[in-house]
Amino acid sequence: MTDRIEAAAAELRPLLQEFILWVPDNAPGSDPELVGPAALWHRLAVRDEAGLWKRGDLRTVLLEHFPKAVEDPEAAIDALMPAMRSYLTFLSSTGRLSPSAASLDVLLSELDELEDDFVDAMEDVMDAGTWDDDEDDDEFEEVGESLGDFEPFAERIAALPTIRLRSDAELAEAARGVPLIAQARDLALWVGTGRKVGTETLLSDDEVSEAVQTLGLPDAQYLWNIWNLAIDLEFLTPDGGDTVSVDPDTSGWPFDDDDDVLDVWATGLHSIDYGDPELDDDDLTLALSGLTRALLIQLLLNQGSRTLADLREELAQAVSEYDDLGLDAWAAAGDPLASVVAWLSGYGMVAVDDGVISLTPLGTDGVVHLLDDEDVEVSARPAIDAMSALDLLSLSADMTEEEADAEFASWLALRTPAQAASELLAAAADDESDALVRVQAASLVGSLGEAAVPAWHEAAKEPSLRPYAATHLTQMGIEGAPEPTPADTDWLILDMWTISAGLGRAEFLSSLHEIGPAQTLVAILDGIWKIRHPHLEELLEAISDAHPDKQVSKAAKRALFKARSGN
Repeated sequence: MTDRIEAAAAELRPLLQEFILWVPDNAPGSDPELVGPAALWHRLAVRDEAGLWKRGDLRTVLLEHFPKAVEDPEAAIDALMPAMRSYLTFLSSTGRLSPSAASLDVLLSELDELEDDFVDAMEDVMDAGTWDDDEDDDEFEEVGESLGDFEPFAERIAALPTIRLRSDAELAEAARGVPLIAQARDLALWVGTGRKVGTETLLSDDEVSEAVQTLGLPDAQYLWNIWNLAIDLEFLTPDGGDTVSVDPDTSGWPFDDDDDVLDVWATGLHSIDYGDPELDDDDLTLALSGLTRALLIQLLLNQGSRTLADLREELAQAVSEYDDLGLDAWAAAGDPLASVVAWLSGYGMVAVDDGVISLTPLGTDGVVHLLDDEDVEVSARPAIDAMSALDLLSLSADMTEEEADAEFASWLALRTPAQAASELLAAAADDESDALVRVQAASLVGSLGEAAVPAWHEAAKEPSLRPYAATHLTQMGIEGAPEPTPADTDWLILDMWTISAGLGRAEFLSSLHEIGPAQTLVAILDGIWKIRHPHLEELLEAISDAHPDKQVSKAAKRALFKARSGN
């Protein structure tokens, strides 16, 4: 699992735990465990915010991404739709559905609309046998292997040094200048609204000639690649049995919002396959299928840069080994890499200079996306100068102590200790429910000494950070520091329990035992219900279910009742 997947999973874990605790009372019969993969794919491939579900997201997640990861499609057919309905209702009823998300009614309606398609997708998975872990798996994977598969290179990719990614702002600015997306926009605008299409050829010969000439495209084949890209990007959408129309938002490209820009660019990322050479002979074309991805793999394995001469030699060898017609296809294509390089350059992923081809920052980010989609492990994180405080805190949880210390030292070298403290505590205050980020921020800021005092004073104004600020300022002997209160201590305990609960039952019980004997824990539970901690109720319920001591279990149930009733 990549760093990015692990970070997203860690981010989602508290939310999904709350959902699991919510289900018995609010949606009995739902299987909350099935929601995890769908929620993770939504967070990784569709939106940067777990609560931001827009119309179309469910179709993308459940029909495009979920089938790649489903372990038991038969169970998914029976239970996923009710579970997703419960999950969306949970997000809405608990205030976790983003204000900019589609309404719950719209999302549930979309879920109903795609149910038959989802069942078909799961049946296709079962027919293909990709989900079955029997002894035929190796044979299936060998048959399905293609020239552009990442999996055969998984070990080498995992062993690469950490790949550094640029900031979203920089990537979005680069994506705004991608020529192929602009051409797809222009084609969609040329198509207009309600254009009739044919059944055998979508456009007539005259329409093709007009489009090529009007848009300045090289030929008809290129036009159809741009047409397919426009469909992928949803610039063009079918609006009837025989008509297509431009999406109303298309004319606004390039968009102002960075997230919207990157969403569009990532949506069209799989269009890279349109760069594969297309020959008159279908068998020869098939022999070169995957060549664009194969070129990206070689660039990645060579630290992002390679001479075109070396690439031609290596890829020609790979093609000959992949298919008996490989060398014939290579020769028939003339320059097989011409269309590959042209498409990747047009999508902003590579640049060529004096015979050397290199991944651009946008291309590097795209390759990491592709690897994530294929579940191929790769170490990738933001470049130090592009890393926000929240990035640092979120990613550090998945690093070794040595890695995390080195990352922090490099990050700190680019700012003063006072600035670092302010940024870290501001990031920790951003999401009151994220106890892990809060604890990590407090630990790092605590290492900055007196330079962090102004930031600690500012943090003391935030309820979620006051316990940490009061504790650190008091320990430092700062005059006028707020004194830690029993409520502050209770908050720190709840943060610790929240983190341990995310690590599993054994770790959670261990953290409870660390508090002391049962009598001590009971005394804490008798008062801790008053603390307005975001995870209080779920933690009390977890204690009542998990703790072996009946006194503690009863105390947790009493505290839960008081917390819910407010007295």
